[in-house]
Amino acid sequence: MKKTSWKKTGAAALSVLVALSLAAAANASGDGAIPREKLMDLLWRTMNFAGLVIILVFFLKKPFADGLSSRREGIKDQLEALESRKAEAEQLYKEAEAKLARLDDEVNGIIAEAVKQGEAEKAKIIADAERNAGDIKRQAEMAVAHELAEAKTRLKGEIAEQAVLLAEELVRKNIQPADQSRMVELSLDKVGGIQ
Repeated sequence: MKKTSWKKTGAAALSVLVALSLAAAANASGDGAIPREKLMDLLWRTMNFAGLVIILVFFLKKPFADGLSSRREGIKDQLEALESRKAEAEQLYKEAEAKLARLDDEVNGIIAEAVKQGEAEKAKIIADAERNAGDIKRQAEMAVAHELAEAKTRLKGEIAEQAVLLAEELVRKNIQPADQSRMVELSLDKVGGIQ
């Protein structure tokens, strides 16, 4: 099919050249009659040109066709390379989208974990505060109980001291000289009985 198209193209080009040559020759002679020498010269020139075209087509057809074929193959290879690069780029894009989706999930997971740790830390701080408040309350209760015991002891001591002073004053007011001598004798008897 390719050979046929080259042959058809060459024949069409040759026909066009002959027609153009004849038209140019007819136009060149103003009276319409072409002298034999000019006609022969035109024929030789046309045949030389046609031969040159045939030789060029014969010898250059294969390199020209090979060049076009290699160019076609090069373009085809470039298209395939571009398609593969496009597919790779699409794959990378899909992977990047997947990574972004996973990244969003990871960020949400990290936030949830941070909230969970914050809640745990909050509960721990509250428990520590309650334990410390209990310790402080117990210490305050112990301090109050100790102060109360000391106050009771001081109060008992003061009451006893006041009672002794009051009793001494009562005894001084109510004691008679006879009672006083009798007390001295009793005391001496007790001291003598001890020896």
